[in-house]
Amino acid sequence: MEGRVLMLTADLKGKAALVTGGASGIGLATVELLARCGATVAMNHLADDPRAAAEIARLEKAGHRILAAPGDVSKAGEAEAMVTSAIQRLGRLDILINNAGTPATTAPIDFKDLSKMTEAFWASILSTNLLGPFRCSQAAASALKVTRGAIVSTASVAGLGAVGSSIAYGASKAALVNMTRNLARALAPEVRVNAVAPGLVDSPWTAAWPEAKKRSIVEATLLARMCKPEDIAEGMLFLATASMVTGQTLVDDGGMSW
Repeated sequence: MEGRVLMLTADLKGKAALVTGGASGIGLATVELLARCGATVAMNHLADDPRAAAEIARLEKAGHRILAAPGDVSKAGEAEAMVTSAIQRLGRLDILINNAGTPATTAPIDFKDLSKMTEAFWASILSTNLLGPFRCSQAAASALKVTRGAIVSTASVAGLGAVGSSIAYGASKAALVNMTRNLARALAPEVRVNAVAPGLVDSPWTAAWPEAKKRSIVEATLLARMCKPEDIAEGMLFLATASMVTGQTLVDDGGMSW
């Protein structure tokens, strides 16, 4: 994948990871970084996503151990079955990355436009961004307790007060931040649970955003650039391996919300 060279590293030989939403963007960058560190990685993706097979083939050609783990985390039963199958094939689980998510829109929705906050819109966002991580965490908990592993979820600065793509999106990420703290309590002391809160990320999600909006955000960011998926992957790796960090949400936005 294109982007800057991944610099942060760790020794994950003998470890196994599952990354949801792993076929593109932050998920793909995290799959690649964990694999480069020596982990065997199960890449979750939607069954009909054509990008997954190509990316898995590319990573395997580079010598990495990658398993396909198709499944939709927004669907009760399917998410849990995907996690269970991935763990069985991996033989263990040390790291769960809850990255699958959706803005349910291709462009930001003005907060004043309440008419677009339909029941279906809310249901799509909450079932993926909040219930999806809970389903996967619940299904993986027993395996992670055995390995004293870690869960890292993709939150957002929109869940910490910044303006996101919609009211519903920000609310889903705020709830995920809260759930992260409470899952850390629930699964302690065996499993650490944390989240990364990205700012504006140069990814398929934001490709269709108005350029003027993206430019205004970059101009207000201390590091004067959009985050790359690789930047967020480094935050994921840090939280997956920092042995005394739990219940935290790491703001990884280049100073956008400072």
